[in-house]
Amino acid sequence: MNAYLAPDEVVQLRDAAMEAGLADPTVRELLFDGIMNKYRGTLPLVPAPGRQLHSDLNQMNRVERLIDGSVPLETWLRNAVAQTVEAGPLAVIQRALDDVARTAAGEPDISAALPTGETKEEIIHRDDTVPYEFLRSGNAAGAAVARVKVPPYQAGAPLQPNGFPHSGTGWLIAPTLLVTNHHVVNARSGTGGGRALAEPADLRLQVQHSRSRFDYDADEVETDEATASDLVAWDEELDYAILRLAAEPSRPVLRVAAQPLTVAKGEYVAVNIIQHPGGQPKRVALRNNLVYEADERDVRYFTDTRGGSSGSPVFTDDWQVVALHRGTRRVEDVNFQGRSTAFVNVGTQMNVIMRHVKEHYGEVHAEIEAAQSELARVSAPQEV
Repeated sequence: MNAYLAPDEVVQLRDAAMEAGLADPTVRELLFDGIMNKYRGTLPLVPAPGRQLHSDLNQMNRVERLIDGSVPLETWLRNAVAQTVEAGPLAVIQRALDDVARTAAGEPDISAALPTGETKEEIIHRDDTVPYEFLRSGNAAGAAVARVKVPPYQAGAPLQPNGFPHSGTGWLIAPTLLVTNHHVVNARSGTGGGRALAEPADLRLQVQHSRSRFDYDADEVETDEATASDLVAWDEELDYAILRLAAEPSRPVLRVAAQPLTVAKGEYVAVNIIQHPGGQPKRVALRNNLVYEADERDVRYFTDTRGGSSGSPVFTDDWQVVALHRGTRRVEDVNFQGRSTAFVNVGTQMNVIMRHVKEHYGEVHAEIEAAQSELARVSAPQEV
């Protein structure tokens, strides 16, 4: 076959990749992720990183596809796009990926019959598609999310006259442990000077009378509600609470990110939230929900939520929970999708919560760690 890219295009691609830091030998393994090991073993090894990069590109450029049907240069370029942040090199690598993908797919040349100005498919700004598995994994993650209702108690009795249950969202972090916000289980509305705190005894009564409804996807379908036996870990400042369910709901737990979410300047990071806004059936905010900024404690993002979404899991695209959604914060001079906004949503980084649980509730932390380790073991690819 003819090469996918002309020699001068390979040189441009090499230069862009070097500018993006992709010639670093430690990055080479990431760039070859998904390419058959047997083929990778045939590639010559060159001492100089820049020459190694050029050699790899030349070798892959001459291979139409492997026996598994994959195109190694296309796979390499997709990995390179994922590893590149700088706009200049990214544009060169993305253009090469578009050209290689079109050629590999066997698309015909542009026909003279096409309307004026129309061309082949192009990526608009950047590739925002995700694998189909994204939907399947998201559906599985939703099974661990529940609508939580907590009735307020005062002095050991239901609060009167305004004893209406407070709604929020919770999710499984271990087989019988459900996470939500502290302010959800506190079940007190803010008035004037702020939100009053329930007494510890009332707080536990509220948890024990709470109802967590899984599979609440539509009003027309009745689903079971889980009860809680105790409040086992909490913190008002970090705004988290972990409830012990009275019985195991027999569903997978959510994966929790071990590291904080970080966002470099100019980086594009989307987050997804499964929630029960307004105490209503489950809804999901997907992908067009960019992170505004993140620091050691908080993640701030432009994802649609409202009352009742408190306690929702904030996911990255691999459906790991990176933050616990807790509310909205006023901001100034912030634009989103060409319009100014006065508010961004905010969640607490999960690694900060887990560190607090480890320091103050050791046994609960050990239980969560065991559940997360088992989840990782079950999810790991099985060797054949």
